[in-house]
Amino acid sequence: MTAVEQIEERVGTHLGVAEKVMTEVGKVVVGQREMVEGLLWGLLADGHVLLEGVPGLAKTTTVKSLSRALDTTFSRVQFTPDLLPADVVGTQIYNPKDAAFSTRKGPIFANIVLADEINRAPAKVQSALLEAMEERQVTIGGETFALPDPFLVLATQNPIEQEGTYPLPEAQVDRFLLKLHIRYPTREEERAMLERVSNAMDAITSVLSLDALRQIRETVSAVHMEPIVSDYIVALVQATRDPASVGLDDLVALVDFGASPRATLALAKVSRVHAFLDGRGWAGPDDVKAVAPAILRHRLVLSYEAEATQVTPDEVVRRILDAVPTP
Repeated sequence: MTAVEQIEERVGTHLGVAEKVMTEVGKVVVGQREMVEGLLWGLLADGHVLLEGVPGLAKTTTVKSLSRALDTTFSRVQFTPDLLPADVVGTQIYNPKDAAFSTRKGPIFANIVLADEINRAPAKVQSALLEAMEERQVTIGGETFALPDPFLVLATQNPIEQEGTYPLPEAQVDRFLLKLHIRYPTREEERAMLERVSNAMDAITSVLSLDALRQIRETVSAVHMEPIVSDYIVALVQATRDPASVGLDDLVALVDFGASPRATLALAKVSRVHAFLDGRGWAGPDDVKAVAPAILRHRLVLSYEAEATQVTPDEVVRRILDAVPTP
């Protein structure tokens, strides 16, 4: 048995559990398969996910449904303009009876943290959250506390409302592994919503333990990737920084900054997850193409000229995928 066949045997062992998670979430969420799959990508690749979509598209409901399908701790933080960093990470409380301070941990100490409407809180709160996302630890009163393992931040934001919001800085958005665009449901999906009972959330059962999740992550990290695929990933990320190198001279004036090295690592990790969910023990160029938009769209900083001509990051990513030769 070859190494790839051994990996595929492991994939077959764990794949059913991942499919059960999607089935449980489907008891509540109608359609939105791309969003559910994207959340699974983040979960299995150990990366945070930013969900962007207009209100009412089940972003919060999907995250809550996912957390119920997992044997993990869950907390939700509603971001508001008056939120303080201590409201997220925790603070020290003085007890007059003992004449001493005690540490009260914030809601960030959970396996899955839903940061609802993250762009409604000011920069200092966003920074506190995003620092914890990167370091996987927080400091309260001079004492450092490790965050739970696994630790996954799922943040939502409304792209159409600007009043009373604080857009995330580009450098901080880069800390999200994925950015998912949530679409409107189809006619059939919206009709099916009317048939669902209001207490469907109670029907979800936990099907994935922490130990099983760690085993799945180990299997995902073992998914084989040929050097030629790794070279393809590097070529894609390099093309975002120098579009002219792949014949896209007209994009030079539209892209101020390309993707960071985090994108290179993310493409490799999530491509392996995509291959795993497809039941394969190897990742190829098609896996890279499938996950590239979600990984690259928030890492491109477009110029004013691009905004003026209504060129979107997704369009730039699509053109780069078309221009870079597929191995």
